[in-house]
Amino acid sequence: MSSSRRVAIVTGSSRGIGRAVALRLAQDGHDVVINYQSNASKAEEVIQEIHSTTSSKAIAVQGDVGVSADGQRLIDETLNAFGHIDIVVFNAAWIVYQTIHDVTDESYEQAFRTNVKAPMFFTQQVIPHLKEGARLIFLSTTLTSASTVMPNYFLYCATKGAVEQMVRTLAKDLGGKGITVNCVNPGPTDTEGFRNGKTEQQIKFFAGLNPVGRLGQPEDIAGAISFLASESSAWVNGQIMRVNGGMVV
Repeated sequence: MSSSRRVAIVTGSSRGIGRAVALRLAQDGHDVVINYQSNASKAEEVIQEIHSTTSSKAIAVQGDVGVSADGQRLIDETLNAFGHIDIVVFNAAWIVYQTIHDVTDESYEQAFRTNVKAPMFFTQQVIPHLKEGARLIFLSTTLTSASTVMPNYFLYCATKGAVEQMVRTLAKDLGGKGITVNCVNPGPTDTEGFRNGKTEQQIKFFAGLNPVGRLGQPEDIAGAISFLASESSAWVNGQIMRVNGGMVV
């Protein structure tokens, strides 16, 4: 398979925000690589939806991009299928609720390995295959700038703060090559991962923090990423874009 379309890799795209991003990019006319770690059936469902509702092509590649060999295989299979890589969306993340008192060596290693090491080293691996006009889009969280942040987000926010600093410096590094690097910071978004472990009362509380009175939807986040992946965003580089409906301004 080869394609003259732009090709997007979306990490962690078998469900949630990643799934919505993959579907939106396919609707925009991009071919899409669905990266997943364990849920092959969910990844296949995304592919089937793309093929049945758009003219775009999609493949699924299993792997943990925090593992160098898996990251290289993701690149190789993308190039074998489509011949080039134009957009990378770093959606995969590990959300952990721990205060400083709860952090262990194991939780620290997993959080930084998934949220920082994986996008850092995959960027290093993919840069040689990117050409002028390519887009690197990271995801952080509105919590890095929210005064309402709770102590149990200590470890998670530490990793996402690192991601934002990577974006700022990478934009300076890669901008001269015509590659833009930006970051989208969602607010509370109605996904399976967000709801996990929360009561309905807690869900309503988070929705009530927003002036619109609801949680974000994965499609809300996908719309912002669609813009950053497009030609229209060529002059947007090194930016941290909050997508939270006005919860944090």
